[in-house]
Amino acid sequence: MQTEIRKMCDKKNLINIIKSSLESLKISRATEIEKEIINIHDHLRGRKNNKKHKFTFIDLFAGIGGMRMGFESVYGKCVMSSEIDRRALATYFCNFGDLVPAEHRDITKLKGAKVPDHDILLAGFPCQAFSIAGERRGFQDTRGTLFFDIQKIIAAKRPKAFLLENVKGLINHDKGKTFKVILHTLEKKLGYQVHYKILNTMEHGNIPQTRERIYIVGFDKKIFKNIKFDFPKPIKLKKRISHLLEKKQKDDTLFYERFGMHSILKKEITKIDVVYQWRRAYVRENKSNACPTLTANMGTGGHNVPLIKDPFCKRVRKLSPRECANFQGFPSSYFIPSFLAKSYLYKQFGNSVSVPVVQRIAENILKAIQK
Repeated sequence: MQTEIRKMCDKKNLINIIKSSLESLKISRATEIEKEIINIHDHLRGRKNNKKHKFTFIDLFAGIGGMRMGFESVYGKCVMSSEIDRRALATYFCNFGDLVPAEHRDITKLKGAKVPDHDILLAGFPCQAFSIAGERRGFQDTRGTLFFDIQKIIAAKRPKAFLLENVKGLINHDKGKTFKVILHTLEKKLGYQVHYKILNTMEHGNIPQTRERIYIVGFDKKIFKNIKFDFPKPIKLKKRISHLLEKKQKDDTLFYERFGMHSILKKEITKIDVVYQWRRAYVRENKSNACPTLTANMGTGGHNVPLIKDPFCKRVRKLSPRECANFQGFPSSYFIPSFLAKSYLYKQFGNSVSVPVVQRIAENILKAIQK
């Protein structure tokens, strides 16, 4: 689908392809989709393609393409994507022009023979099974066992390298037993040299968000002997919260005057350039000069909602989806479809990765395998 979109010059035919692709994902709000067709068309036509790519990769648990963006920025070419959430697939399609085929969406049904050859495997596999925000059931949770589906693909295709991403809680889940199984699988069963480290977005991505994630990098020992790889070093945080806030007039649905707890919010939220959180019954000020970790449930309105005092109108509001994209390091050119409900957009950005951190890891992986 991606190649077809890129090569087609007939605008009418291209618009029909976009429309039919979104309809195939069974996305509702058809009127809004109709309004956005031209914008999606213009975005896809203007998207740069890495014609002179240096390596290939596959994008498992692709979400909305955060990992992909990091690796495309260092001249990687995506040869396959896998994602099961149809709304995330809609956002992914609007940005990359790839309509993930049905047989690639459920990784538990994805056979190794169906996966194209590739140099690097990417997988930000589901974190809920290991997150302190959930029940932390690990491998007892079906989402935790998805790691073994990644294992099967690595065993079948033997990529030169891989990058896996998860919450930092993975490392000590079940007193470290879960992570021990993962390392044993990658190192002993699959034969990869493995490096791992917890990186914080505000320390390694020049983005003011406190977001600690574990990144696991592996290199095939059959190809590389004692490969030299280092995770990116910390960098100075130069961006402020105010740099990532939208300056245009905001949607009224972002403001909190209509909610019963508004008097509490107005009293507690007094500082500009600070992100607060509504914690069900009280307000918590984030004192690190950064946004607290964006979560998948921040759009539901009940918990972990990032709040600010708008510097322009001095009213209390939550972050917009575009601002959440900014706090994850997505470029301003990233297309955010308005035909999706805001709750789904918040979930997508909360589940995503911090693009600048992934890009810096990608640069170091590339340096290592090219030596």
